[in-house]
Amino acid sequence: MNVRRLHRWDVPPAEATRIQQVLRRRLNVKDYRGAIDTVAGLDVSYDKRSSTVYAVVIVIHLKDRQILETATAVSQATFPYIPGLLSFREAPVVLKAFKQIHHRPDCLLCDGQGIAHPRRFGLACHLGLLLDLPSIGCAKSLLVGKYREPAQHRGSSQILYHKGDQVGIILRTRDGVEPVYISPGYRMSFDRARKVVLRASGGYRLPEPTRQAHLLVNALRQHANRSALKSHRSSGSERSVETIARRVQR
Repeated sequence: MNVRRLHRWDVPPAEATRIQQVLRRRLNVKDYRGAIDTVAGLDVSYDKRSSTVYAVVIVIHLKDRQILETATAVSQATFPYIPGLLSFREAPVVLKAFKQIHHRPDCLLCDGQGIAHPRRFGLACHLGLLLDLPSIGCAKSLLVGKYREPAQHRGSSQILYHKGDQVGIILRTRDGVEPVYISPGYRMSFDRARKVVLRASGGYRLPEPTRQAHLLVNALRQHANRSALKSHRSSGSERSVETIARRVQR
């Protein structure tokens, strides 16, 4: 898949903040009218004390939940762990994985925020803009805003507000479990985002694309850590970790 080159990644935090403020003006959160049959779920995993970051992208067909394609990537982060600027730490390795994807998905589903972000430009916004794909942020925790608790049954939702504006939807994807925090990323409306996440969700709290990506990326990181421990090394080379990624993927 092609990736737009809109800025550099090796920038200080102040410049990263400025880039977010500039790029958010290019966002479109109007209703996407095309069909959404395939979704790419993605997740990133790392130890905050390490610079090694792992990413997984899984393309799933929503009708039968069949996995069409999986890609993994490992890289060394050059940007520090700063809440609100996590896309500058996580997006490069995700884009590295996306370059291996041959099935262009109809939509991206990110384990992270869309416009429910202090500067209205979370990971889902950043990736959607760079890949020119409709995108949705589906987070496990709240970053900004206030809301009323939705009812306990599946499909119940409430609006998430921040500074007087709607920035997301709180959605219960399963009876009696904690809700997820949905926000449009790029070329996606609030209502369409809610419908896609609900359609992608089965018997678990997380929608299947990001749930599968979450399981695989954590298995990848844990496998790499065990292998490094067995070899009595503090860290492996990127090449050796890529080999582990292929093993876990199989």
